[in-house]
Amino acid sequence: MVQLFLIGIGAGAATALLFASVASGSPLSVLLFYLAPLPILIAALGWSHWAALIAAMVASASLATIFGSFLFIAFLIGIGLPAWCLGYLALLARPTGAATPEGLEWYPVGHLVFWAAVLSALVVIAAMLSFGTDEASFRASLRSGLERMFKVSGDAMSRLPNARNHDRLIDLLVAALPMAASVLTTVTNIVNLGLAARIVMVSGRLRRPWPELSAMRFPSYAPVIAGVAVAGALLLPGMPGIASGVLMASTLMVYAILGFAVLHTITRGIATRPFVLGGVYAAVIVFFWPALALTLLGLADAAFDIRGRVAGKRGPPAPGT
Repeated sequence: MVQLFLIGIGAGAATALLFASVASGSPLSVLLFYLAPLPILIAALGWSHWAALIAAMVASASLATIFGSFLFIAFLIGIGLPAWCLGYLALLARPTGAATPEGLEWYPVGHLVFWAAVLSALVVIAAMLSFGTDEASFRASLRSGLERMFKVSGDAMSRLPNARNHDRLIDLLVAALPMAASVLTTVTNIVNLGLAARIVMVSGRLRRPWPELSAMRFPSYAPVIAGVAVAGALLLPGMPGIASGVLMASTLMVYAILGFAVLHTITRGIATRPFVLGGVYAAVIVFFWPALALTLLGLADAAFDIRGRVAGKRGPPAPGT
């Protein structure tokens, strides 16, 4: 028990330092800021979810001491508890009759990835409510914040031809930022979870076996949640519609990740596989919009089991593919 407290305190201190580094304003500090959940996840996967919970509380209390009491709740809801929850889910297991080395069935990685999206959407929705509880106040507060940000950054809008273009850009950012924040939060949580698992695995403390990521499948309720989110974003007015758009963005993002898994599976045995995968990854990183095609591929696999059909035609894969 003493060890859990020490690990939790150390991880919490590391998390607080990573989070607070953004105050320096350097480009590296932005990367460190996004890695803030990493120590909490390492504590969860390597020791216990109790160590992760202690880390989340220690980090929140440390930041609140320095920057004010509001940050205690903000950090805990935005970073600490989601990281703890993902670490807790990652180590869930139940006995199974299947012949596995551990005799356990671990929480499926596809379910974990989907819950990372849901948690990310909830975090962004909670952050939205701090700007306003109705659409008018939310958009006005966000617009005011963006205008102040551009003014502080040296009047970045001065290069635009006229004030009308300035207003259009602000309006576009106000409309797009909630969904963009949801996508970024989803990717950040998933990347940090993967990094934590790799680090803990190298240290020899990872209890669950490394999953076959290309074989991951989402839970049966995932298409229902994604469909409801899309319908809500298109049909609901006001804050419910904006919140639905946030959930839609996060769920469609993980379907893009599922599309990558499908692509890895269906290109097995193809001589040009490295070039195909490398080209797709580069296109998504540089342009991002090709992720929409991967989202459609992920949705198609969920509906028609593309990987199962391809595997049925090819037979079992060769070792090491």
